[in-house]
Amino acid sequence: MQRYKNRSGESGVVAYDIDAGRIVVQFRNGERYLYTEDSAGAAKVARMQELARAGSGLSSFISQHVHDKYERKLNQGRLD
Repeated sequence: MQRYKNRSGESGVVAYDIDAGRIVVQFRNGERYLYTEDSAGAAKVARMQELARAGSGLSSFISQHVHDKYERKLNQGRLD
């Protein structure tokens, strides 16, 4: 997982992992969610990846556009 830059200092996102067509997002409470092109749509996953790399706006985008469109919630410590 890569540490999220959190440029605003107020994000609920702390880390992310990007792979082709998917992103795993870890929130401050330790919960991790897998978003895929199938679950959230290719354009939204691509936008989430851009925001994650930029370190700004990811948490807001998730809450406004993809909130529950994750493929699955991941157990802590596992990416599979």
